[in-house]
Parts: sequence; C-alpha cells; structure tokens
Amino acid sequence: MLEGNRVSRISVRGFAVASATAVTTVGAVVGVASGADQGSSEPVEAAGTTTLLADIPAGQQVQQASLTEQVQAQSDAADATARQTAEQDARVQAAKDAAAKKKAADEAAAKEKLRKQEEAASRGGGDSRASFPVQASYTIAQVKAMAQQIVGADQFSCFSNIVTRESGWNYTATNPSSGAYGLVQSNPGSKMASVASDWRTNPATQIKWGLNYMNSRYGSPCGAWQFWQSHNYY
Repeated sequence: MLEGNRVSRISVRGFAVASATAVTTVGAVVGVASGADQGSSEPVEAAGTTTLLADIPAGQQVQQASLTEQVQAQSDAADATARQTAEQDARVQAAKDAAAKKKAADEAAAKEKLRKQEEAASRGGGDSRASFPVQASYTIAQVKAMAQQIVGADQFSCFSNIVTRESGWNYTATNPSSGAYGLVQSNPGSKMASVASDWRTNPATQIKWGLNYMNSRYGSPCGAWQFWQSHNYY
C-alpha cells in the first residue's frame, strides 16, 4: 500500500513537471513571437485594402467621367476667352499706333509745307509786295516782267509754264465753262479780291494771288508745276 502511494506521488509529480515544462515552452514561443512583432520596423500591409476600377460601381464611374469632361470644357472656354481678349487688345493697340503714326506724319507734312512756303518766299529775290503803275492795258512782255519781279528768278520758269498753259499770259482770259479767270485761272475769279479789288484788270494782283496759292497748296510754283504735269490742272 505504501509502495502504491509512492508510485502515485511520482506520477503526479511527473505530470506537474511536464505541465510546467509545456507552459514554459509555450510562454517562450509566445514571447519570441511577441518580441519579433515589437522589434520589426517594416510595415505590414493589410490584405484587401487596394480598390480596383472594376470594384467601383458603374454609376460612380460615369459621374466621375462627367466631372472630368466639365472641368476640361471650362478650361478650354477660359483659354478661348483669353485668346479673344488678347486679340482684341492687340487690335485696339494697333489702331492707336496707326492713329499716332498718322498724326505724326500729318504734323511733319504740315511743318514741311510751312518750311517750303517760307523758303519759297525768301529765295530768288521775289517780292510779292512789289507795286507797279496802274495802266489801261499791259503787254505780255510787261506782264512777264511783273511776274519775274514778284515770283523770283528760281521759281519763274515753273510759274511761267503754268500760266502759259492756263491762260497764255492773257490777264483777261475767261473760261466759258467754269468761269475761271485771269493769268492763273482762279475759279472763281473773285477769289483774287483777297489781294486787291482790281483783280479783273491788274496783272500784278493776279500774279500775287497765284503765287500765294501755289505756295500754300504745293509749297512753291515748281511744286505746283510738278503736280500740273501729272494731272493737267493744279
């Protein structure tokens, strides 16, 4: 009986040791596993987190595509508006530049015209203020002598070319169609009254008016003659 109790106690002790060993082993395994998890610096990707296009419902796909098209359309419209604005600004600026250029050209032409008038008036010894004895009539030679003194030597040839073709140096010449009158065929003849009231009978009055007209319109008698050759009038 005593021997049997001994065997039983040994068996119980062996079971306890075995159990303790098993618990220790399990604890070690768990500890190793736990330590491995805590010491690892690499992220662990969770399974099943990636969303594929096939996983998105068809309705949501259509809605997203529609929004993309709207954004693109708005971007295209903004680009078109920007281009139109830039083109309009360019046209406005071009018009301003053209107007400024024309104004500058007109001012330069006016200054040049004035310069030519002053130059024509001062050169060649001409004297538009010269006075001559009033006569009942004048010969062509007398009229030409007046013109040479009033117009000046350097412009007389051009002046003479025009008068020869307009009136043949006849200070009473009248155009029956237009009513133009005198040496330089003023139309109407009454314009020459701005120089003197005797414009009908005084060649000097007609010459002075004609010289003023040629200077103011063409810069000089030679400028008027150049125009006359191209147009047959001045």
